[in-house]
Amino acid sequence: MADAPPGFWSADALGGGGTSARTLTLTDLLRVPAHRIRLVGAVAAVGLLAVLGYVILMPSAVTASAVVAVRPVVTDAFTPSGAAADRAVNMNVESGIATGTEVVQRLAAEGGDQREVRDALDVEVPTGGQILRFSYTGRSADDAVRNVNLAAQTYLDVRRTMYEKQRAEMLKRYDESIVEVDRQRQILQRRIVSARDGSLDAAIAELGGTNNQLTQLRSARTEIAAVDVNPGWITQSAERALVSSGRHILLSVLAGLLGGALLGVVLAFALESADRRVRSVHDGRDVTGLPLLGTVRGRLSGGGLSSGGLFGGQLSGGRRKVTDADIRYVAMAIAERVREPARVALLTTREDPSAITASLAVALAATGHDVYVADDSGRLDRLRAAVLADREHLPAAVSPARPLVPKPRGADAVSGTGVIGQVPTRRPSPYPVGSRPSKDPDVTLTLPRPSLNTTANGMGTGGNNTDEVPVGAGGVRLGTWRQRVTTGVVLFNAPPSEADERGVAVARQGTAVIVVEQDRTRHSDLRRLAERLRAAGVTPLGFVLTGSGRG
Repeated sequence: MADAPPGFWSADALGGGGTSARTLTLTDLLRVPAHRIRLVGAVAAVGLLAVLGYVILMPSAVTASAVVAVRPVVTDAFTPSGAAADRAVNMNVESGIATGTEVVQRLAAEGGDQREVRDALDVEVPTGGQILRFSYTGRSADDAVRNVNLAAQTYLDVRRTMYEKQRAEMLKRYDESIVEVDRQRQILQRRIVSARDGSLDAAIAELGGTNNQLTQLRSARTEIAAVDVNPGWITQSAERALVSSGRHILLSVLAGLLGGALLGVVLAFALESADRRVRSVHDGRDVTGLPLLGTVRGRLSGGGLSSGGLFGGQLSGGRRKVTDADIRYVAMAIAERVREPARVALLTTREDPSAITASLAVALAATGHDVYVADDSGRLDRLRAAVLADREHLPAAVSPARPLVPKPRGADAVSGTGVIGQVPTRRPSPYPVGSRPSKDPDVTLTLPRPSLNTTANGMGTGGNNTDEVPVGAGGVRLGTWRQRVTTGVVLFNAPPSEADERGVAVARQGTAVIVVEQDRTRHSDLRRLAERLRAAGVTPLGFVLTGSGRG
């Protein structure tokens, strides 16, 4: 066997011996959630269902609002005391009274728990104003409207009661003072009656001061009694038409969907860090340290062999033609690096390389190579079906033995007057050689004659696995590795290396090509395969990136 000379392994595709620096782009970041789109979609769907369940099952909450204008209690309602009207009332104190115990107890008395009422009631104080905005969140519109109006009215009642108590106390003090001064005035009047000339003038003067004091007290009491103790007015009461829903259904659904998608992306990156897959050519080159032989676009899988292999698979139109060209370029790269006779083992980590093995065999045979496909894992039937399907869909331009335009038959094949180079062909017999039934007992029995290749290689035709499939200018034979073929290009359809070591053992007798399936081959498995080949002294030709499966 004469293969490519062994060389050192390099992490650089150019053989520089160092790892090539590569810029991480936004596409590289988006590739992970894009290839794990099913996980992201599942988590987003769970978040959406959770929000929908909450919206449907949980009772809806509505919010009603009422506005109260607070006024200072002064003698003249239109002339507030002090220079600034907005400072006439301490709004922080008013807000505390509005959410105080008396208001909450009044609302709880209508039906409800004090804790729930306290959580549902909210009072806002706009900056620089004398306005209280009451908000109450209830389970129904009627409940919210009733409670918020009741809270506003209760606040005004409580505040009015406080002012009335304060006014009553002040009036009581003034009444006591007036009674005391009036008693002193009566005493002075009795003194004047019984006073003599010397003390009469002093008693009259003292009585005049007492009368003035009594007049001032009565005037102040009149002003206090005339004070308007109304603490304010409800400028906007709550109504059903003004009730707003406390739950925005569309916004909640959108938030649930976006939150689920974000969580799915995070989980995708977490799963990718624990189970990294080969996503691009750069990943394969960084992990293996081998050059790229080619990329095969379109998905290759063992289950697709029954549909016609690669050349005649489920791909159609221009996509299938592009994939055909990809596999031919890979075959050219392999043929450039090996010298016949050559043994090439197609190695994978956990995947089945049967599809690309059959396609490479057809592509190599179409250019004139004698290809032998070996398999020891019971996959010869699938390989043969894939080879036949690929041969049927082989383009005419690729096969030199297949004419682009059919030539007409000659006029006289015996005399040689026909078209030069025309070889007449016979319709094949439906009976195998030597098996045509005959009634003549003296008829000569014709035995099958083994071909020159099978005689030279020591292979008989007793089994179907040694049949040759002509492809283009060459041919593809299928069999097992034990038959020891010594001519042409031998492609060993190796079993997954994680489960069987025969592929690495065969690669020691020749060379190897690592088949990497995009989005499915794990970094750890691929790195372990490269280390095993390095430890066994095998220098692979390179790696092929195939497929577009999802991780």
